Amino acid sequence: MSDTLEHVKCLIIGSGPAGYTAAIYASRANMFPVLYQGTQPGGQLTTTNDVENYPGYPDGITGPEMMIEFQNQAERFGADIRHGWVTKVDFSGPVHKVWINDEKEILCDTVIIATGASAKYLGLPSEQKYLKLGGGVSACAVCDGFFYRNQEVVIVGAGDSACEEAHYLSKLCKKVTMLVRRDVFRASKIMEARVRNTPNIEILHNTNTLEVLGDGQVVTGVRIKNNISGEESEVPATGFFVAIGHKPNTDIFKDFLDLDETGYIKNIPGTAKTGVEGVFVSGDAADHVYRQAVTAAGTGCMAALDAERYLAAKESTVEA
Repeated sequence: MSDTLEHVKCLIIGSGPAGYTAAIYASRANMFPVLYQGTQPGGQLTTTNDVENYPGYPDGITGPEMMIEFQNQAERFGADIRHGWVTKVDFSGPVHKVWINDEKEILCDTVIIATGASAKYLGLPSEQKYLKLGGGVSACAVCDGFFYRNQEVVIVGAGDSACEEAHYLSKLCKKVTMLVRRDVFRASKIMEARVRNTPNIEILHNTNTLEVLGDGQVVTGVRIKNNISGEESEVPATGFFVAIGHKPNTDIFKDFLDLDETGYIKNIPGTAKTGVEGVFVSGDAADHVYRQAVTAAGTGCMAALDAERYLAAKESTVEA
């Protein structure tokens, strides 16, 4: 076989808790999985400073360290972990085709998608600075809210997810300031009522974020502007949460798999199966509800078990 063409039993696209867990289970099932890490090896957790809600780490662990341990465990069982990312797929035939870096073609008996989703940020230089420093910018209140217990935080967003996260933070934080760009919410009426009826949530309508303020290490406040009056002011805060949505990393699959209106891959309920035989999905590429490391790992396990059963059924049919 040429250097640019390879045949594998199980290809896993993407790393992170879902991809690495799928690799662990697929390796132990003698599926000899090949995993390509993608453009962000380790996934979203590599931008998370502290992980304290994953079972088995009583003292907590940093996101990058955790992903290294996941990778090491997968490699211990024989998973072939590779650098590179998938640039094109063709799921139209009985053997699935995947291209790596626009160069190498792989023929796959099964494919497990674990490409995840990317949180949307405002794109402000100051926001990105403190996000990279791990000094107070987050897109996951459930993941990081604990670190701001009894402190004042700011959250940006106007949809159901923003309201849900603001309400969650209100149980932990002394005060939550919610910044809404327009004069109305995009959220459902019941979610809007929930935040409006929470005493320690202050809602600022018609408000844009100009800058995330800090001391060079951690966030100390947010500079805002009222887009009606033009007035600028500062809100003291130690945490800045962005809840303006996520974008699933699924664009390359849209011609072959069923996606919902926001791009998440549709799976057969209760399984990791997609609408294409031999193609399975795990983690945040299909999950727009929970988006947690532990749930992603669980679906990675499901995908590997479903792939193993698919191959076993296929092999028994051939033998018969």
